[in-house]
Amino acid sequence: MTSEFDYCIVGAGPAGLQLGYFLEKAGKSYVILERGEAPGTFFKLHPRHRKLISINKVYTGHCDADINYRWDWNALLCDDERFLFRNYSRRYFPAADDLVRYLGEFAAHYGLDVRTGVNVEHVRRDGEHFLVVDADGNQIRSRCLVVATGLAKPYIPEIPGIELVEQYEEVSVDPDDFTDQRVLIIGKGNSGFETADNLVETTALIHVASPRPVKFAWQSHFVGHLRAANNNLLDTYLLKCQNATLEVEIEKIERVNERFRVTVSYQRAMGSRDVIEYDRIICCTGFRMDTDIFDGDCRPNTVIDSRFPELDSSWQSTNVPGLYFAGALTQSRDFKKTASAFIHGFRYNVRALAFILLQRFHNMPLPQRALDCTAEALTHAIIDRVNRSSALWQQFSFLCDVIGVSAEGVEHYESLPIDYVHDELGQRFDTYFTINLEYGFKPEDDPFRSHRVAHTDVDGARDSTFLHPVVRRYQGGELQDEHHIVENLEANWRDEALHVAPLRAYLDDKLPRWIAEPA
Repeated sequence: MTSEFDYCIVGAGPAGLQLGYFLEKAGKSYVILERGEAPGTFFKLHPRHRKLISINKVYTGHCDADINYRWDWNALLCDDERFLFRNYSRRYFPAADDLVRYLGEFAAHYGLDVRTGVNVEHVRRDGEHFLVVDADGNQIRSRCLVVATGLAKPYIPEIPGIELVEQYEEVSVDPDDFTDQRVLIIGKGNSGFETADNLVETTALIHVASPRPVKFAWQSHFVGHLRAANNNLLDTYLLKCQNATLEVEIEKIERVNERFRVTVSYQRAMGSRDVIEYDRIICCTGFRMDTDIFDGDCRPNTVIDSRFPELDSSWQSTNVPGLYFAGALTQSRDFKKTASAFIHGFRYNVRALAFILLQRFHNMPLPQRALDCTAEALTHAIIDRVNRSSALWQQFSFLCDVIGVSAEGVEHYESLPIDYVHDELGQRFDTYFTINLEYGFKPEDDPFRSHRVAHTDVDGARDSTFLHPVVRRYQGGELQDEHHIVENLEANWRDEALHVAPLRAYLDDKLPRWIAEPA
């Protein structure tokens, strides 16, 4: 049996449902295929200890839904405020089961075409279309295939003996199973420290090891680095409570009688080597994409240790036209920089992807609005967006607004990938401005001791270290100049003297004369 759709989406997790929502609203032909028995199957198992690290801040002091999305990291974008996550949990770090319930009700409420219990076995080309074949022999034919399965397989480093250890997604979560044992955890991400935190009370010793030092989310502003909610083990290490983090290269793992013998070389001890014994070893080194379903004629190129598909600026495979990706699979474009690996980041990417697909396959123009051809109108639009937008807030330095200026007028586009703007959109305009939020400090700096400019230092705005708006002007695709709006403790950029007037003066000076000057 063969069914035909414009779009076939593989995976009914948050990214697949988010894309289905926008295609449903546009009235397009699509289907979402899900291996599990309900949407959000991944979150029925992960995270293993059932507490999300995506925040859910219920009380923000704001009543504007778009602003509140800045601190609601689990909700999908939609037109119904009942689907803000505060209506599903009041906890700051919600339970994973609440997210599973949310995704199921979201799909049902919007009538999304989700087919559950569909195990996709392989994907092949059929002329300019794709043919998706499931385990029962059913076939879906579509001209556009979007893979939104997330990272479906564990990433296992090449360490001799690694096949002997337990994997994060399979190891017991009962601390009593580790009573008085010496435990090695490989990997210093949140899954590794989440696992360690669960075992602190019962184990004799825990070592968390990797070749590189711990990276903290509060320092890098990448929320996939170690979060404070999972870092209790660091206290036990630095306060001499038998646990430790090790910067080591693991040379080999051997099973000797009932124990493991691990040979390591230290990264910061002049290359010294050691052999350490453990009762249990747990591999928490992250995940990678599953490419097994793709036939050779449509197998996407991969990057970053073959963990992610290689993508262009519209999230399309670089070597398979018509094959797109959504959700955590898209993070190679901003790897460990912004939030494309998480719902609160990729929901905006998916919205942009939907608009790009509708333009490419249905000739629907990207959403935009006309602005008056004055510096005052542009200033008002920019100030409103940087103060309210959750997309620019969450996807800082990755998504931007664009104001394009041509003889036909001024057009304002919202929340598009910066690289996509330069690749495809900017060439339409004589002059265009990008507007985004970004940090000014380097990740290696200590954010608690960084030198910040005074919030009244308009002339020093370029040196702002905290999140702040940046407007850049391009002509012929080349950067001409930029304007920084000075940082503000509460991200409120509405002060006439400090924020609005300097921006207005910049735009008045940089707009083409035939725009800035009345006829």
